[in-house]
Amino acid sequence: MDLRLTQARATDAERRAVDRVVDPALDAVASTNGTNGTKRADGVSGLRDEHFSDAGHAARGRRHLLLPTLHAVQEDIGWISPGALNYVSLRLSVPPAEAYGVATFYAMFSTEPRAPRVVHVCDDVVCGQRGGERLTQRLDSELGAEGSGDEVCWLRSPCLGLCERAPAVLVQGTGEPDYSIAPASAEQALAAAAGGGPGADAADAAFTDTSVSVPQTPGGTGLRLLRRIGVVDAESLDDYRAHGGYTALRRAVDIGPTRVITEVSDSSLTGRGGAAFPTGLKWDGVAKAPERPHYLVCNADESEPGTFKDRVLLESDPFGLVEAMTIAGYATGCERGYLYIRGEYPLATRRFNHAIEQARQRGFLGADVMGEGFSFDLEVRRGAGAYICGEETALLNSIEGFRGEPRNKPPFPSVSGLFGKPTVINNVETLYNVLEVLDAGGPAFAAIGGGRSTGPKLFCLSGAVARPGVYEVSFGATLREVLELAGGMVGDIRAILLGGAAGGFVLPDQLDVPLTLEGTREIGASLGSGVIFVIDTSADMTEILRRIAAFFRDESCGQCVPCRVGTVRQEEALARLLRGTEIGGREQELALLDDLAKVMQDASICGLGQTAPAAVQSAISLRLLSGGVGR
Repeated sequence: MDLRLTQARATDAERRAVDRVVDPALDAVASTNGTNGTKRADGVSGLRDEHFSDAGHAARGRRHLLLPTLHAVQEDIGWISPGALNYVSLRLSVPPAEAYGVATFYAMFSTEPRAPRVVHVCDDVVCGQRGGERLTQRLDSELGAEGSGDEVCWLRSPCLGLCERAPAVLVQGTGEPDYSIAPASAEQALAAAAGGGPGADAADAAFTDTSVSVPQTPGGTGLRLLRRIGVVDAESLDDYRAHGGYTALRRAVDIGPTRVITEVSDSSLTGRGGAAFPTGLKWDGVAKAPERPHYLVCNADESEPGTFKDRVLLESDPFGLVEAMTIAGYATGCERGYLYIRGEYPLATRRFNHAIEQARQRGFLGADVMGEGFSFDLEVRRGAGAYICGEETALLNSIEGFRGEPRNKPPFPSVSGLFGKPTVINNVETLYNVLEVLDAGGPAFAAIGGGRSTGPKLFCLSGAVARPGVYEVSFGATLREVLELAGGMVGDIRAILLGGAAGGFVLPDQLDVPLTLEGTREIGASLGSGVIFVIDTSADMTEILRRIAAFFRDESCGQCVPCRVGTVRQEEALARLLRGTEIGGREQELALLDDLAKVMQDASICGLGQTAPAAVQSAISLRLLSGGVGR
């Protein structure tokens, strides 16, 4: 392939970062022949004419390495230079314009020089109310304006998925592992900015007290999905097995793939990511697809503000997901699975990678899983700060090395998914439920709850509650009961945001609603991603809605006009309402918001645009914005 590159050249450090991903054998070869990384493992010089790139199927097949390669450059160098992009394009046979388009798509990548140490401060709806704004003010005072600084800078960040520990910061240092601090004080954030933070190991250790994230009694009666949290050593395969690990996979192998799918279908398990699609139906479609290979993808890109249940499971029970994905792969004929995890989850990523290595060493992954004659292995792909990649087809594009933009459907992923092959895509919580289906049996699982709402369900509680965290209840529990588990509400309650930024509001007189797909629909709400964000009367509702609108504005991929323009206009209208500078009066602004909502809901290509106005419209319909600006 003849690539037309610019004159910019990669440094030796940039080349090493790229080669480490593209050709893992390169470092060993270079150290042997003394070429300092300039000779590939196949003996071909890496310093040939840099307009020339490998061609053919093998070269094109490397494009899926684009995202990991960009991560490697960003982590090692601190930014992605034109020279680095040229070298990435050369090694992966990706046109430079397309490589640039991918690099600029993700918020965690920088194509401009940036300080080697960056402190990301969450200012989203939960953290912003719980000290995040005060943190940004202090950093602005001490370090200068957002994004400025040669040695260190700070940036505002959307939700970091640490809502139960708010406020939260994510620390990135060139050549160092990322780590999170939560709750973070101004002093801790400033120390991290100065290079005196705890570092990844000490920061990770601070999260060993799982009672902060899961306040329910560890191993308590009735807990299923959370029963190992706080009980099992997250880094020990032996401890996982001692607490029932891999019994579900053993049963799956004993009964065979067809019977596994039957059990999942009988359980009436639906997806827990928000769409609630029947899991058994999805699995059956892929298992019967004649085209091979089949792929499995686990969507761990939970970026919805207020959502953190997947993070808690991955940090504290990673072997559970390895086992569940192996069962899904076995049942649907997949030999390879991918975990797509959001880039802001450094501890969860480290823990899951460790779990994969341990499982592979002990024969629970690989060419002959448990000696049972089937092959299955896992690979982790990190996102890089793009909420839209939680949409299943955008996620597939991201893994394949393209911009994370949604595809038109049909065809659906079960027919033509990853690399154009039949693909199973499940949410993290959904897969953990599969372990319970095989433990109890499909009919017994279906007996918990009823209708389309069966089995246990996780909820993420944050805001004005006594004990924020992840809570597990059986489908059918009321909102009031879940709030009581969290110690009740704190202060005078204005409303509860149910289902996340794409959800709707519930009033204090609606607390007895059953938390089921059917029950929430009756009051015009939804379960969404399992968010329960409690808002007291001291909060500024218009500012909360403006921040939600700003989130959707920033996270729109820009592919379709209704979403790209509509999310901007929605945020602008709410900002005017907040400032009291309405155009044509308050009622005209509310009418404009209503018109924008109809266009986005009817004409957007994917769920982001279709649900972007949901919280705003819910607030308007419940008159939460009536009675003056802000409050």
